[in-house]
Amino acid sequence: MYINNNATEENTYDAIVIGSGISGGWAAKELCEKGLKTLVLEKGRDVKHISDYPTTSKMPWDFPYGDKIKVAEAKDYQKQMRSMFGVTQSTKHWWVKDTEHPYSETKPFDWIRGYHVGGRSIMWGRQSYRWSEMDFEANAIDGHGVDWPIRYNDLSSWYDHVEDFIGVSGQNENLPQLPDGKFLPAMELNCIEQHVRDRVKEKFNDRILTIGRTAHLTGNATRGQRGTCQNRNLCMRGCPLGGYFSSNSSTLPAAQSTGNFTLRPFSAVREILYDKETKKAIGVRILDTETKETIDFFSKIVFLNASTVGSAQILMQSATDIWPEGLGSSSNELGHNLMDHHMWAGAMGIHMDFQDKYYRHERPNGIYIPRFRNLPGKPGTKRNYVRGYGYQGMASRVDWTKSIKELTVGKPIKELVQKPGPWTMGILGMGECLPYHDNKVTLNNEVTDINGMPTVTFDVEWKENELEMQKDMTSSAVEILEASDFAQVMPISQGSHPGFGIHEMGTARMGKDPKTSVLNKWNQVWDAQNVFVTDGAAMTSSACQNPSLTYMALTARAADYAVSELKKGNL
Repeated sequence: MYINNNATEENTYDAIVIGSGISGGWAAKELCEKGLKTLVLEKGRDVKHISDYPTTSKMPWDFPYGDKIKVAEAKDYQKQMRSMFGVTQSTKHWWVKDTEHPYSETKPFDWIRGYHVGGRSIMWGRQSYRWSEMDFEANAIDGHGVDWPIRYNDLSSWYDHVEDFIGVSGQNENLPQLPDGKFLPAMELNCIEQHVRDRVKEKFNDRILTIGRTAHLTGNATRGQRGTCQNRNLCMRGCPLGGYFSSNSSTLPAAQSTGNFTLRPFSAVREILYDKETKKAIGVRILDTETKETIDFFSKIVFLNASTVGSAQILMQSATDIWPEGLGSSSNELGHNLMDHHMWAGAMGIHMDFQDKYYRHERPNGIYIPRFRNLPGKPGTKRNYVRGYGYQGMASRVDWTKSIKELTVGKPIKELVQKPGPWTMGILGMGECLPYHDNKVTLNNEVTDINGMPTVTFDVEWKENELEMQKDMTSSAVEILEASDFAQVMPISQGSHPGFGIHEMGTARMGKDPKTSVLNKWNQVWDAQNVFVTDGAAMTSSACQNPSLTYMALTARAADYAVSELKKGNL
């Protein structure tokens, strides 16, 4: 598509949104519904709901090599394959090629990406938890990082707003550290999970087990053209039913229905254009990755939602003679305080009871054990580290692959593969990482991507607090399974590199003071207040819950404020 770059009027919108993933989709929906002509810029290709999910209805035997990618293909995905999800024949079209989009590491960092319309909202784990008052107060109380400029009450109604739209299945538990939400019917625990829930309730007074809170439509719920989850557990291929929330099935169609929405894929952002006279952004400069043409678009406000690292990178690329380190760098915090959840510490075990029980369907969800360490007002929960962790996991029966080791053929093996093995259960901790200034990402002008644009270098590591917490994550998991009558309980303590949790946060944190933060309480860049950053880059701490629901709530809140200020003439 040719665009006349001299025709400024043709390239002018009320708002520009950079990125179409979880938060970018929400920005587009809210701004369009409030009447703003909105341009959404996406770095990668277009993905249309249903028609562009090529593997969604295929059966396991339709994929060659047991759904594994070939050795020759794997050379393109060396870092993407570090993900817990892996790169497979059925999902390889969603992951970027490391050979085309490289990055550098001073220390190991697993940066998992998908450049296409919808971004990682197609591939996310869908766990949707509110953060609590405790999470927003933590920095101020224990002195790590800077204080959040908001509290739970500032987001409570926006959590409601988001949950009403996306649909979150879950169960109320009345826990201060994990606020309840507006839930659709909860998915069922299987018999072993229910057994563990009962045992945990009986033997521990500081913890519970509940079903995961997940962005799936359950019961008779529908949302627009989205249908109810059918428990296929093939979510990462893209759901033709729209059973789980994604930008493609939900927010982007809502934005499009307003008539105010323009989507432009293949648009890699070079920089946000800044006017030194007005001290505002005037638009965005992009590279059309198909034509290699540089094009400018103009708007009154800009929402930056390119993901935690992507948003920081764009701000860094938007350097001026005022701020040579990038737009938003006046505090010296841009790119710093990079966080992720540390994982891969817990336990698994085998349960020999309930051999007459099984379960139906492939539930796309697991269990959750909320944080029970270092809770305010509960001295017995204190440990030799700050903050805490929760557990996620599930129970299932060993499947037919147990028979591979059996030396048998014919009728005996046919009978064997029809009998499930014993029940197993694994629980893995997800721990909070503290915001350390020296955990950072920087712009790398020496190494460029397939489009000739700069890349980034990571310098991030777990420190003593995270490593001490991981020891407790392992020992407490063993304690829970042993108390629930599991045999052969095996500790898991290998840990993970930063990035493995795929919950990057920080790099452009919110705060109360422009000298110590990049954004104010409305997610505005202090240095250009018509630029809003509402993805993971904005986070001031990491809590231990999955963060995506909070990104969505922050985005909806910021969009409401931006439109209000725009109407008042303040932007």
